Amino acid sequence: MKLANGLALNSHPSGRHFLQIPGPTNVPDRILRAMDYPTIDHRGPEFQQLGKSVLSGIRQIFATSGPVVIYPASGTGAWEAALVNTLSPGDTVLMCETGQFAVLWRKLAERLGLTVELIAGDWRHGADAQAIERALAADSAQRIKAVCVVHNETATGVTSAIPPVRAALDRVGHPALLMVDTISSLGSIDYRHDEWGVDVTVAGSQKGLMLPPGLSFNAISAKALAASKEARMPRSYWDWNEMLGANANGFFPYTPATTLLYGLHEAIAMLLEQGLENVFARHLRHAAATRAAVGAWGLEVLCADPGEYSASLTAILMPEGHNADALRKIALERFNLSLGQGLGKVAGKVFRIGHLGDFNDLMLLGTLCGVEMSLAIGGVPHSPGGVQAAMEYLKDGI
Repeated sequence: MKLANGLALNSHPSGRHFLQIPGPTNVPDRILRAMDYPTIDHRGPEFQQLGKSVLSGIRQIFATSGPVVIYPASGTGAWEAALVNTLSPGDTVLMCETGQFAVLWRKLAERLGLTVELIAGDWRHGADAQAIERALAADSAQRIKAVCVVHNETATGVTSAIPPVRAALDRVGHPALLMVDTISSLGSIDYRHDEWGVDVTVAGSQKGLMLPPGLSFNAISAKALAASKEARMPRSYWDWNEMLGANANGFFPYTPATTLLYGLHEAIAMLLEQGLENVFARHLRHAAATRAAVGAWGLEVLCADPGEYSASLTAILMPEGHNADALRKIALERFNLSLGQGLGKVAGKVFRIGHLGDFNDLMLLGTLCGVEMSLAIGGVPHSPGGVQAAMEYLKDGI
């Protein structure tokens, strides 16, 4: 029997696997050690102390003074929780097609019986605040109950500016809720739930928070909480009010993911010890070094607007006639390097380098070296020297 990378089941490649997809990301040893702890009574005082600590600490990561609900779920669960807690059957939501994950959130909303008004996009640009403003201005009956935006589109490496979207809502005087997906940006790209006037922020554990998959989050404004009192979408497991009642005392209304909460406690500590500003600066630096390599190779970044470049991942277009998955196969089989695949409209056309989470200069250079060698082996037209360009950037950068 062989594994996906072509290795026999009983073989072990020397060295570490380079997991450079845009999530799940590498889990640092410090978090792994924190999770290597016996399960405790989730109704007892020791857990209560843990619960209070993580529920308080996670607010700092979202930059909010309001509540953050934690679910044992993937980010998809947090998408659903955001919608069912605030909306009623048949409500209209305004969404922006910025990439595959925006498309998936849209499909989820439609399956829940919501009406989606879509602002189409080319997958190379972020959410268009002007188009959002036009749609809201035309909605004189105020049918639109929520505006949903993906902050950092994991499929494309495009980051949407959230303050202009908030400003658009305010200029029109529209009462719609603002919901933002930060699944691949929280803990890696500057984000401010309160300051930016977001009503519900959605996030997951497996990217900038450096944890395994399995936890998802809703940060909730007072306006969103008020909306939940009137919302009529069916909900039970996802009910904020059930969660918040138990959270007030450090507990959860059902069995929590205790081991992941140990890890979350350590992840919060690590991020705050580094300082969030330093964490964001590190991600910006690694993203810029990656783009320096891409430019030296003579390849093209999928994101078309430099002002929207993602700090957590870079999606790279393949030259015409060359398949990104063939390149990814070479990288995996020859160098034990996992790169992100193209999704949806860009399947086979792009590969993605994740440079988020617990990551440093040498890890990035090793990744880029694997990519450059794979380009050469695969006969992909490019110029050598991408790794050198990244080295020069990192050597001279601060």
